[in-house]
Amino acid sequence: MCNLSIITEFLLMEFSRTRELQVLYALLFLLIYLAALMGNLLTIAAVISDSHLHCPMYFFLGNLTLLDMCTISVTLPKFIMNSLSGSQSLSLLGCVAQIFFSLFLSATEFALLVTMSYDRFVAICHPLHYGNIMTPARCVWAASGSWLSGFIYSAVHTGNMFRLPFSGCNVIHQFFCDVPHVLKVSATDVFNTEFVLIVASLCSLSFCFAFLIASYACIFSSVFKIPSVEGRYKAISTCSPQLIILILFLISIMIAVLRDTSDTPPIQNLLIEMVYTIIPPFMNPIIYSLRNQKVAAAMGKMIRKIFFPKKELFILENKKMGEEYVFALSNV
Repeated sequence: MCNLSIITEFLLMEFSRTRELQVLYALLFLLIYLAALMGNLLTIAAVISDSHLHCPMYFFLGNLTLLDMCTISVTLPKFIMNSLSGSQSLSLLGCVAQIFFSLFLSATEFALLVTMSYDRFVAICHPLHYGNIMTPARCVWAASGSWLSGFIYSAVHTGNMFRLPFSGCNVIHQFFCDVPHVLKVSATDVFNTEFVLIVASLCSLSFCFAFLIASYACIFSSVFKIPSVEGRYKAISTCSPQLIILILFLISIMIAVLRDTSDTPPIQNLLIEMVYTIIPPFMNPIIYSLRNQKVAAAMGKMIRKIFFPKKELFILENKKMGEEYVFALSNV
């Protein structure tokens, strides 16, 4: 049913009318949400606690992990609460918040991935100048610029979409408030302006995408020129997690833009939503912990400190005694 008066709230799609299935899906997604939060928190804690990870690459990884935590928290908690309570409503202010933070975090993540590709380009193609180019101050400015660009991009789009009242059908064929469905009930003037903004955004994104392609082309060209197999593997291992995350991000954006949920079954919609809103934040810490030995070692060390503090203290004492013994032998 559609409300043809001025819209003050939206009705989200329910993927099942069976109460037991609603609760089951809510609990399943609650477990996924908690697992994603735990994985990203462990990554951030590992980067902060280990002094060996205090370098530009892992500084940007910390920012990316924080973005993933925020991204999965924009839509999933409301989806879980609605499923548990059996409600479908979403207030206009809640819709504004979901649109704003979704665009803000997506744009910031793309800008951060571009920055991370440049970081790997300098590290692999110009290693002798890496320390002079990627200074701590420049890294902070690059990360701040990514967050600021995402904020400005989201503010422009959100401000345009919600500058006029909505009227018409308030039913959204999705489990959260997204841009295509909001534009369907927006005024003609808003739709035309948003179309122009989207075209301008695509031009800017195309330029950034070309920069990404050029960066990774130079990276792999330099990697294949390394004479030793071990050197090539080490260079690829430092940039492959970022490349995998970039591919996941681009696939999720393509699914979000090209999909049409109006004629698809609810369960299929649920799977599509899971692919492009939940899988990337859930998979990113797994990708980094599996593909990056330093992050995996830092996580293991931190977990041992938390759950086995006596064993970790014993290992540190033995290590210190060994270092003192080697130092004593060297002075003989």
